Formats: sequence, structure tokens, C-alpha cells
Amino acid sequence: MQYLIRHPGRSFRVVLPALMFLIQATAACQNRVQINTDLAKDTISRNIYGHFSEHLGRCIYGGYYVGEGNTKIPNTRGIRNDVVDALRKLRIPNLRWPGGCFADTYHWKDGIGPGAKRPAIVNSWWGGVTEDNSFGTHEFLDLCEQLGAEPYITGNVGSGTVQDFAQWVQYTNSEGAGPMSALRKENGREKPWNVRFWGVGNEAWGCGGNMTAEYYANIYRTFATFIPASWKNGPLWRIASGAGSSDFHWTEVLMRDIPQGLIEGIALHHYAVDWNHKSSATGFTEAEYFETMRRALEMEDLVQRHAAIMDKYDPKKKIALVVDEWGGWYDVEPGTNPAFLYQQNTMRDAMIAGVTLNIFNNHCDRVRMANLAQTINVLQAVVLTEGERMIVTPTYHVMEMYTVHHDALLLPSSVRGGTYAVEGKSLPAVSVSASRDRSGATHISLVNIDPGHVQEVVIETRGAASSSVSGRILASGRLQDHNTFDDPSRVKPAEFAGARLDGTSLRVQLPPCSVVVLTLR
Repeated sequence: MQYLIRHPGRSFRVVLPALMFLIQATAACQNRVQINTDLAKDTISRNIYGHFSEHLGRCIYGGYYVGEGNTKIPNTRGIRNDVVDALRKLRIPNLRWPGGCFADTYHWKDGIGPGAKRPAIVNSWWGGVTEDNSFGTHEFLDLCEQLGAEPYITGNVGSGTVQDFAQWVQYTNSEGAGPMSALRKENGREKPWNVRFWGVGNEAWGCGGNMTAEYYANIYRTFATFIPASWKNGPLWRIASGAGSSDFHWTEVLMRDIPQGLIEGIALHHYAVDWNHKSSATGFTEAEYFETMRRALEMEDLVQRHAAIMDKYDPKKKIALVVDEWGGWYDVEPGTNPAFLYQQNTMRDAMIAGVTLNIFNNHCDRVRMANLAQTINVLQAVVLTEGERMIVTPTYHVMEMYTVHHDALLLPSSVRGGTYAVEGKSLPAVSVSASRDRSGATHISLVNIDPGHVQEVVIETRGAASSSVSGRILASGRLQDHNTFDDPSRVKPAEFAGARLDGTSLRVQLPPCSVVVLTLR
């Protein structure tokens, strides 16, 4: 594997082994990381690594679902086998569906029962296409079972009723002799699915109804009253439609006006995008990359400030912050439907994923669920499909590398040092998070967002000593590098040998534009 190292006036390529022996002057600046293993107390919930799949473009139809009668693409009850196999390697903890904006126009009873009797629906949000409703509640929950993921269903508040929402919960969870349980059994499912996560509408401030925070808080209270706080197999999560990025007033009102006994989570949506200039997914400039990363790193401030508001009303942190939409958003690929939001996925997206997941890990005391937008063929996808072919993206590889953090004990860390500068503006070059798994191994995820300089990192592991270190790296020669259907393995993880252990100190040479995950034992 080769890396492009740039210095003023010259550039050169080096292979990975040679890179590890570059002299210290190669690094733009030394970064110092302190990991406080003796201060660990919070667990990184695996649900931080959730995904989001909306009825949008080719995410559901042509992505997950090809239909039971399809003989060209191997499937199980219409769900693509290759997609399921790939996603199972990510150990997806939860999957959000059916939207997004689509959720507040979706009526779940249209998507149950015999396929021939299901009415068609016009997807007015995403391209005006007509869907036949062949993928509905049963198909989605079948998908979740195949993936080993918990379902996270967003209910229709914008154009639905309290009764419809309550009956959907009963349909999926009731074991008794009630009408919804009987209807489910009539449609071929004897046992309930026990769906735990329920979103009470989506983006109520926008496509979910253009509501004020005060109005939505009252609407939420009504809906949540008729959704039980627990079912036979445990408590449910009722997740309120939360703020868009920096709308701190929205969070304040929800925390102030919704009784704690009616709410288990508040959502937050934030995309790393300049809405006035999205840029090409693959043909972007370094200035555009810098702006994308600046907006991705805003997640740190957003989480801190929304969490501070929640702390004021909920000092015991009973209510979760659920970042159920995040990722990069660019111009669609040339020649594709603009409403389908299909974009390629490059090393820039790997950088977004790495730093964002580090932020979530480091704030796991409040962030206890998150959902990358979206899983297949839409926005920052981990999987792309084209007919019978399927590939995984750089973002996929980061998510797979970070599975070591699932349900691990957060080791608080701090970083100071190098910066990445463009046109007189600068950002922290290195991002980090660390955890200890149940076997006692320590895992450290490091990201160098600087595309032109090696970053030397010295890590002090306070409170513990290790005898061995191993690692994996995701890197490539250019920020714009990505996998294609003709070259599906251009960007993939490799073994990393650039870390040297000395007692409680670890010295690491981080290549430009790279994600590294180290394991200490």
C-alpha cells in the first residue's frame, strides 16, 4: 500500500514499511494523547453504531430488497443475501426505518397482508415514484432478524393518528388475544417481534409538520401517553423528534415541557454539509474537504451543548441523546436522479466516520444511540449496489474496524498538539477515542484528517501497562480514492506496524488521511 506525502515544494510516495521509519522531522507536529484507564466508568453502547434506511432512492428497493420472485440475485424472502452477509460483519446493533421524511407520510397498514392486496403509494418526498408496498413491517422485521439487529421504527406523527401509532406498537409487540395480535397472526407471524425503539415522528420542525417546539412537545405528550413505557419483555424507548444541528431552543423546550416518565430519548440530526455548496462526492478540492471536516467536527460542540441542556433537567442522565441522522451530504452522482441522493464514498467519508464515532464514544454517558445516514445507495452509504453487483465503501471499513468499541468500557482521553490548516484556517489534526473490552484488551482509534502530513502521536496510558501492540489501518494515496464496481478493493484495511510500545508510552506515526485502530494487551 502506498501513501502520498506532501511537503512544501515537493511530494513523494512511500510504501507502508518505509513510512514507519521516516525521521521525526517528517511529522508536522508531535501530538500528545493521555488515556486515563483509571478513570473509566461509562460504557460505549453498541447502539451508537446503528444505521438508517429510508424509503429513498435505491436504499430499500434495489438495495436491501429485490423481491421474492427474483432469480438473478440470491435472496432470502426477497432480501439480498450478499447485503446481509456484508452488514452482519458490521454487527449492526439497530436499524432505523421507514424514515426520515418518508415516515410521516407512511401508513403501516398499507404494508401488511398479501402483497397483491397492498395499495401502492406515491413517495412524494423522494422523486414522486410509486411504490407497491411490497416491503413493509413484516419484511423490515425479517431483515432485522437476518441481520441480528434491533428494529428502530419511526412512527407517523405528521399525517397519522395516535390510534394508528398505538396499534402499530400492539401489532409488533402484543402476545394477547387483542385485535392487533390476531391481525399479525392472520398475516403469518405467530410470535411478536418485541420492538423496543420507537421514534415519535421525524424532524417535526421541518418535513414532519413544520411545528414549533412548543406545539410538538404537546403533540409528543399525547402520542407517548398511548405508547406503553414497557412491554412484557422489557421497557420501550420513546424517542422524541429532536433538534436540527444547533437549534438548542428545541432541546430546551422538550426537556422542560415533556415529563421524564414519558420520554427515553431525544434525537439530534446533523450533516457535515455546506447547504449552499455541497460539492462533488469525488471531485472535491482540498478547501471543500476542509469545510466538510469543519462541519463534521462541529458534532463535538453540538453534543456538548445539547447535553448541557439535558443535564440541567436530567442530571442523572436517564434520557439518551440519540443522533439518529449523521454523515456527509454531497451532490448526487452525474446522470442519477437528484431525488435519490446517490453519491460515491471516498476517504473523505472515512474521515467523517472516524472522527464522528470518536466523538460519540467520548460522550457515551449521554449519546447512547446513533444512526449513520444511510445504509445502502443513499448519502454516506456503507454498501453500494448495481444490479447483481455489490461493493462496500471506506465508511464500511471504518465501521467494521470500530466494532471493537461495542459495549466496551470508555477510557477517558485527551489530545493536544498538531493542527491541519488550509487558507489560514485550522482544525485539530488528530482525533482519538479508547476503550477496554471484556477480555481486558485496550483499543485506541486514531484519525489523522491531514491529507498532507504524517502526524506523530505519543500516547500515555495512565494507570496501565501493556506488553504488546497490534493494529489495522485504512488509508490511501488520495482523499478522493474510492471503491468502484470495477475496482472494489482499492480502499481496504491493512495491517499497521507504525506503533512502538515502551511501557505505558506508545509512539505512533499516523500517515496522512488515515484511520488506525490499535489493540494493546
